[in-house]
Amino acid sequence: MHIKKGDQVIVLSGNYRGQKGRVLKVFPVKQRLIVEGINFIHRHTRPSQQNPQGGIVEKEGPIHVSNTMLICPKCNTPTRTRNAIMDGDGKVSLRKMRVCKNCDEMIITGK
Repeated sequence: MHIKKGDQVIVLSGNYRGQKGRVLKVFPVKQRLIVEGINFIHRHTRPSQQNPQGGIVEKEGPIHVSNTMLICPKCNTPTRTRNAIMDGDGKVSLRKMRVCKNCDEMIITGK
């Protein structure tokens, strides 16, 4: 999958189209991800020890990865990525990195 936890993404389609957010969780098998502040759902919870009152809890729901696009941290534009085998200094190495197709910079995200 081309998007990882901690990436900044923009939503391409749906009710939240055009909004930006940070990826909180990734589900690679289902090809879905949870983005901060996007796709709020209402979860009806019954009272428990952690939530003694219960009630309706609002939280982010998963969206499909095809409805999002990665935002390059260097050029700050939505971009597609390509994989390149290189080191942090630009030297050839055995490590596969994501590279922005617009500005040819490596995309490194902190988790």
